[in-house]
Amino acid sequence: MKELTVTANEGGQRIDKYLLKRFKTMPQSLAYKYLRTKRIKLNGKKAAPSDFVSAGDVLSCYIPEEFFAETAEETAYTHIKPDLKVVYEDENIIIADKPAGLICHSDDKEGYNTLINHIKAYLSEKGEYTPGGAFAPALCNRIDRNTCGLVIAAKTGDALRDMNLRIKKRLVKKQYLAAVHGTPQPKEGTLRGFLSKDSGANRVYLSGKKTSADEKEAVTKYKVLESQNGLSLVLAELVTGRTHQIRAQLAGAGYPLLGDGKYAVNKKDRRQGFCHQSLCAYRIEFLRSEKDSLSYLDGKEFYASKPDFLKLFKYRF
Repeated sequence: MKELTVTANEGGQRIDKYLLKRFKTMPQSLAYKYLRTKRIKLNGKKAAPSDFVSAGDVLSCYIPEEFFAETAEETAYTHIKPDLKVVYEDENIIIADKPAGLICHSDDKEGYNTLINHIKAYLSEKGEYTPGGAFAPALCNRIDRNTCGLVIAAKTGDALRDMNLRIKKRLVKKQYLAAVHGTPQPKEGTLRGFLSKDSGANRVYLSGKKTSADEKEAVTKYKVLESQNGLSLVLAELVTGRTHQIRAQLAGAGYPLLGDGKYAVNKKDRRQGFCHQSLCAYRIEFLRSEKDSLSYLDGKEFYASKPDFLKLFKYRF
């Protein structure tokens, strides 16, 4: 038998959710069985799957040792030396400035060198994170591997819940800078459409009207800041947050991003040294909201490093 004490970060969730996060190799049906047969007790008593755990609660676990073993995913961050540019940090969140080329989460090609693992390694060095709990630092938003800029990570369960709710309610304003071919007309407006995702090809397809239940509406506000030499510097604001939204919508309007080989042909761009989309998650602003654990962020704004493609333009921020 082993005992687990629920931490402050882990409290406030159903016990079945807690167990599945804590014991990542445990099947859901087995977790329910262990609760039903009292092989997992909450404060010495039988617990129902819908019971909530609180900070300080003790779970007595009469289960195989194998479920306590750390998974490869949990310890992946130990294989890297943290290299993280922190724009802002407090006890609840980190805002990191991700470079182009670094993936946010692991995929079938990269399992270690990811933004989330750099964040875990960084917090581990500070003594703020150890694996094995029911909560680990988590990203609240993601950007593509070759898009640079700001990504928010939560350090606590409350922060993750409240930040995700703020994003869902569109209370986190996210603005991007992009270099595109041509000059969008009109020079300021809103792009609307519907996107369907092809996970196998890792791309989306744009249509003007909804033709299936799988399609999701995409809305992007944009403004041309400068045009010269056949290129334009565009400020884009996400109203919705869909996969490849800015890339697909600007390409669909006839103004593909400089260097983008997925939604345009980029042979000429590559010869000039632009081998991936010229896109930067440049600015985040926290709008006023109802009172929550992150209310102190209301009205604050943060900026990423200026992307390299800004050198193509005279515009100054």
